[in-house]
Amino acid sequence: MRAVHVTVIATVYNERATIDRLLDSLAAQTRPPDEVVICDGGSSDGTAAWMRAYAERHPGRLPNLRVIEAPGANIARGRNLAIEAATGSIIAVTDAGVRLASNWLEQLVLPWSRPGDPPIGVAGFFTPDAQGVFETAMAATVLPLLDDIDPNTFLPSSRSVAFTRSAWAAAGGYPEWLDYSEDLVYDLKLNALRTRRASAFDWSPGALVSFKPRTSLSAFWTQYYRYARGDGKADLWRKRHAIRYATYGVALPALLGHALWGVFARWLGWLGLIAGIVLYCRRPFARLMRLRSGLSTPETLRAAALIPIIRVVGDVAKMCGYPVGVLWRLRNRRRAELDWRADIARLRRRQVP
Repeated sequence: MRAVHVTVIATVYNERATIDRLLDSLAAQTRPPDEVVICDGGSSDGTAAWMRAYAERHPGRLPNLRVIEAPGANIARGRNLAIEAATGSIIAVTDAGVRLASNWLEQLVLPWSRPGDPPIGVAGFFTPDAQGVFETAMAATVLPLLDDIDPNTFLPSSRSVAFTRSAWAAAGGYPEWLDYSEDLVYDLKLNALRTRRASAFDWSPGALVSFKPRTSLSAFWTQYYRYARGDGKADLWRKRHAIRYATYGVALPALLGHALWGVFARWLGWLGLIAGIVLYCRRPFARLMRLRSGLSTPETLRAAALIPIIRVVGDVAKMCGYPVGVLWRLRNRRRAELDWRADIARLRRRQVP
């Protein structure tokens, strides 16, 4: 067995009301972190002071907790600063607002304790902590389940991931020019470092974190607008966004126009619309059947009715956010750090110990 020194890092911003959830679950780990470094991005609600006082309120629970402050830092900058301050050779990353399973860290770092070629990174997983009709519908619509994941292609969320400090340094850290989608670009860079592996990330589905989905359509809109804006800034998923524009700009108007004003067999237009909705929502409907525990039959039907609405809201938010990100990229195209694909080409010629 190989001994490893592990630092858990996270970023926070105005999380005083929820930060104890994360700290308590860190303190309850079956494999305690050797160090915890949390970067506060300039909270105005006293989050940093609240975290520093945690040890006084709960003596001995997180003796190696360190809090650093960086007002104005975005998520990527906050993570990089926390990793720079860390002393561990293995960095485990999570987020504020989550609850960690008691064996989260144990499962996340287990591949480094095994004999043989150590991994570059390890991908954990996340589950929804959904309550009620709306949150369950939201979770079914936007969050994958375990059997949706292909371990060979999965790019982990930084809610639950670990990697070597040397790999972080070789990849150039999290891209600080991105305010959203930063963990995806970082994952792609780490993946370029793999040697003789299908993926840079070992798959550890037992390393679970749970978090609450968005609780309103307006919050969900903002979230997906920002995600898509990040896609536009990073020039990600061109094909996916093009398909979405084609669906809503061409296919949907054509079917709706035929259903309402067609000169023959208008029922074909309605049939096409219904079939499109069912096909588009089939996977969320299937997830709902897995997540519906605690909901009555009428509540499940209400949740099912919400799924198409949530999908449309998310799609429209993405279609609004993506061109804003593209415009930003065009205005900043001379910035060298935007050419992350060239960085990946260079990283593929390197190896990380």
